[in-house]
Amino acid sequence: MAAVKCPVVVLISGSGSNLQALIDAQHQQGFAAEIKAVISNVAGVKGLQRASQANIPTHVIPHQDYEDRESYDREVSRIIDQYAPGFILLAGFMRILSDWFVNHYKGKLLNIHPSLLPKYKGLNTHQQALDAGDEFHGATVHFVTPELDGGPLILQARVAVNPDDTASTLAARVLEKEHIIYPTVTQWAAQGRLRMRNNVVLLDGKPLAEPLWLENI
Repeated sequence: MAAVKCPVVVLISGSGSNLQALIDAQHQQGFAAEIKAVISNVAGVKGLQRASQANIPTHVIPHQDYEDRESYDREVSRIIDQYAPGFILLAGFMRILSDWFVNHYKGKLLNIHPSLLPKYKGLNTHQQALDAGDEFHGATVHFVTPELDGGPLILQARVAVNPDDTASTLAARVLEKEHIIYPTVTQWAAQGRLRMRNNVVLLDGKPLAEPLWLENI
């Protein structure tokens, strides 16, 4: 008898390359999560095509149709709750979430961010790393809290910054790491190994004093 998988919903706004990494992961034996739906705030993006090709239900909810952030988030929540997910995965969802939404899904929201948080919250992270002359750059998976890109950190992966890097070349190498660490953390969450309690990450019941590094797991 096949093991019951943890249902997840993925929110996107664009090409969905991290979504594709999650789709690929769920076809691997032993992966404990199953993507039940993909929701986008932008119509016609490639991520929706990726989901459709994988026979995953999709929903487009244009944020322009709602008068404020919370009314939009409540509609997104209405769709999400139809699938009763164990976790909601933000995969390039270019929306600042309302406090209502974040608190409604407290402990169930995961995000991947293209920097070594707490460095470079928000946008243009690759250029910021170059402008700062950083030796290393990378990506972080974290729980979502009301503070933008400020939730408890779970897993990070770093790449060396080369002297001839541009924002585009650096972004491409970081993305390769993203495609590893997001499915990894999703697996932990789906297996019941990962939790957030009092804004502290628990892995296998033990608090993480600092985020894990990909090379050390």
